[in-house]
Parts: sequence; C-alpha cells; structure tokens
Amino acid sequence: MVGYEDFKVKILRKTGINLSYYKERQMKRRIESLIKRNNYNAYEDYYNAMTKDKKLYNEFINYLTINVSEFFRNPNQWKVLKEEIIPRLLNDNRNRKLKVWSAACSTGEEPYTIVMTLSEFFDLKDIEVIATDLDEEAINKAKVGLYSSKSIQNSPEKFKKKYFIKTGNSYKISEEIKKCVKFKKHDLLKDSYPSNCDLIICRNVLIYFTEEAKGEIYTKFNGALKNNGVLFVGSTEQIILPNRYKFNPIKTFFYEKI
Repeated sequence: MVGYEDFKVKILRKTGINLSYYKERQMKRRIESLIKRNNYNAYEDYYNAMTKDKKLYNEFINYLTINVSEFFRNPNQWKVLKEEIIPRLLNDNRNRKLKVWSAACSTGEEPYTIVMTLSEFFDLKDIEVIATDLDEEAINKAKVGLYSSKSIQNSPEKFKKKYFIKTGNSYKISEEIKKCVKFKKHDLLKDSYPSNCDLIICRNVLIYFTEEAKGEIYTKFNGALKNNGVLFVGSTEQIILPNRYKFNPIKTFFYEKI
C-alpha cells in the first residue's frame, strides 16, 4: 500500500516537485481532500489514476501552484536594472562577479527574475543570489518553484521557453536557475545582514513597516552594500531624503551608497 512517503517519492520522480518542502500535515490534508473529492480511497489508487488521466494530473498540479507574486513585476524597472544599473555595477567591479541579495524574497519570483536578468551578463555557473525571507513556508514554496501562468506573464518569451517547464497548467522553474539561488530564513529587524553586496533588491515590503523601522532597515542596507553598491526598491517605496541614510538617487527606485 502506497502511503504519503511513497507518494512523495513517486511525485518527485514524475514531476520534479518535492512535496517535502511543504508542511506535511497541511499538505497531507489537502491531498487527501483531493483524493476523496475524486472518489479514490488511497494514495496508490489516486496516483495510478493520475498517471493515466491528464485532467486529474493537471488538477493536482494546479492545486500546488503558487500565485502570490509575479516574475518581472514592473517590467520597465527590470529594463533599467538590465540596461543601466548592472552595467554601472560591472564598470565599478573589477572582479566582474556581483554579490546580490534579494531581501524579503517571498515565494521566489524575485530572486529567480534576478538570475535570469544576470544570465544576460554571466554564465549561470558564475551567478549566486542570496535570497532571504522571514516566512519559512514562503521559502519552501520558492524551493519547489512551481508557478501559475499569470505569475510568469511578464517574463520575456526567451526566458519562458528556456527556463520554465510546463507541468499541467502550471510552470516549473528550471533546476539550472534554482541552483543559482541560496535561500535562507532572515528577519530584517533582528538578524545580521550580508556584507559587501553590490546589489540589494527589496521591493514591496517596506510599505508594511513603521517609519522608524524603515529608517533602521535603510541604514542596515547601506552598511551591507559595498561603496557605490545599489539598493533597488519597490514602486511605492521611494526613499524620502535618502541622504539621511547615505544614499544618492541614481534612477527612480534605485539608490547608490555614498
């Protein structure tokens, strides 16, 4: 009789999706609900049926699909990053390898977007992005890397074809992109920050903090950057009086350490 552990192994082999990254009690409850809804009595029966019935398979995959954020959110800002900010950083960096931190990375869309953007300048083997978030469940979902069609709609076609694998009606980020991201739990208010970063990306998060907390975080971001390093913020998060935190605005939403 196939139990949940065997089911996880079979799903990993078939789809590349590791159910171990999800909280077991919640995921078991959700899948068992799906099994009952489709009039099956056990994991084994459900799995066997799923391998033969495309509709059933698609329903299962869609059940896991993450639809929280999106890739290349605000595409024009990513265009500025690619065309102006990264070349500027490379011009200042003789070693040419950039240290990049995606702070409050949520379910992974942002750090994976950064990797794809950097792939225009580097081989993937030379890219490493630090990605952190306070929510362990979000990090685990990021490690699974399964996304809805809506969340990838802003991605350039060349990246959709190259780095996403269609799984049911959802899309799985490729392993070669995943390998470039190191995920870690991190509290922006309590934990120590990485050092000597060339680029820090923290978008659509600080709007939830008090002014006092924001000031503390901006100061810590400044300390985490190299000289002339850049902070990239979200569309509603322009920094008021950035000089207070030793930042100089270089483009809208981009601030250089001074």
